Amino acid sequence: MKKHVIIIGAGPGGLTAAMLLSHRGYRVTILEKNSRVGGRNARLELGDYSFDTGPTFLHQKFTLDEVFAEVGRKSEDYLDFVKLDPMTRLTWGEVSLETSCQREKMSANIARVFPGEEGNFARFMDDHAEKLRTIFPCLQKPYSKLSAYLSPTLFKALPYVATKKTVMDVLDDYFTDDRLKLAFTFQAKYLGMSPWKCPGLFSILSYIEYGHGIYHTQGGLSEISESMARVVDEEGGEIRLDTEVREIKYRGRSAASVELTNGEVLECDDLIVNADYAHARSTIFGAHKESRESLLRKKYSCSTFMLYLGLDKIYEDQPHHHIIFAEDYHKNLQEVLEGRTISRDMSVYIRNSSITDPTVAPPGHSQLYVLVPTVNTRHGHDWEEEKAAYTEQIIDRMIEKTNMKDLREHIVAQTVLTPKGWQDSGIFLGATFNLAHTLRQMLYLRPQNKLKGFDNLYLVGGGTHPGSGLPTIFESGRITANLIDQANGRSRDRIDYATEILHQTAS
Repeated sequence: MKKHVIIIGAGPGGLTAAMLLSHRGYRVTILEKNSRVGGRNARLELGDYSFDTGPTFLHQKFTLDEVFAEVGRKSEDYLDFVKLDPMTRLTWGEVSLETSCQREKMSANIARVFPGEEGNFARFMDDHAEKLRTIFPCLQKPYSKLSAYLSPTLFKALPYVATKKTVMDVLDDYFTDDRLKLAFTFQAKYLGMSPWKCPGLFSILSYIEYGHGIYHTQGGLSEISESMARVVDEEGGEIRLDTEVREIKYRGRSAASVELTNGEVLECDDLIVNADYAHARSTIFGAHKESRESLLRKKYSCSTFMLYLGLDKIYEDQPHHHIIFAEDYHKNLQEVLEGRTISRDMSVYIRNSSITDPTVAPPGHSQLYVLVPTVNTRHGHDWEEEKAAYTEQIIDRMIEKTNMKDLREHIVAQTVLTPKGWQDSGIFLGATFNLAHTLRQMLYLRPQNKLKGFDNLYLVGGGTHPGSGLPTIFESGRITANLIDQANGRSRDRIDYATEILHQTAS
């Protein structure tokens, strides 16, 4: 009889694990409280306009390709990828830089905007090719036991991992212009952290972009989760939407069953939790739930204030991705991350995917996805009172800093998601990027893929190892699937495209 694996949550981590385990012969049931798959990677529809709720581009595409290959498929048979070049426009005041994954082109762009820094860029890229090759294997292994620290791969990476340097400290060693440094440090926002606080090992994030590029998937990044769900179905797995878990039930150290809010009880051999870690830990863990007070001792990422705008025109001269930095970016991030002040000098990220993707809006129309990093809900800001005025302030800033001067006249559909909205959707403190990636909340010290204290209870998603961000969440699903196989006496050879790709870049 097939072992039954229940997965709570149909986010990208849960879907990855479900694909792999269904293909390997397990009986898999995903329980998703919402009416569609994806979690923070779900599609959001507003009339005739379609948006991504959260992630808006894919980097480290080879990890997704590996996951599809492990179930005997090719990702391009399910997804229409567009490699973006230029990748992102970065704007500081009146100065803008177009970023590229073509090294010569990026070097020329830097020389044009920041003369003399192009040699520093070459040095950064050469050094970080080696840094990524060294660190990357550490992100593919579980850290459920302290003995994992004795791994030769981690020992080799220790100079990068154990350093007291921050990402900004690392960039100080390469670039002189503070604005250009931000072109290689803003990626820390994917972790919900400031580059002045984020551990220095994460300088690899910008290298991954500049070295390997970023991708859009036609229809939106939500198509990744939709395609994974199709694979789960093809492999015989079951996805139950609009199905919410009330409580996990135990037999000794094992999760024996889950009780649904409708009273139904489902038994399992193994249980994977793909819900937001701290929210789930404080609610559905039943006899083993953790108190909110205890969870508040951990450090969490910032939140985000989101605008989803449907327009009756297309701004063809606006880039696919655009980041407008705050006038005082350091102060902006201090306010965002200390959590007590709603920053008025905000940084704004705008995605205008309609110039690439005609499927997300009606003909002649477009949609804008707007994200502003802001405080999480720890200190109790009244976002209902703030929402209208803050929305108008963001739109004012977009009009001021872009040539979308008539933007307000063309907004025909709009929805807003505040930090309180993220919290109400099941995200602890509305911390969009999950637990912060401090040295004390990484590797063994992060909630583990096989949760400590349980025999058959596993985690996937941004709240476990390796961390937040789509590729690392895919990897968490693969790590957890492999741990379940190992617990059942099976060993798996992983598909590995990364090693060859990372070494090709260096040559």
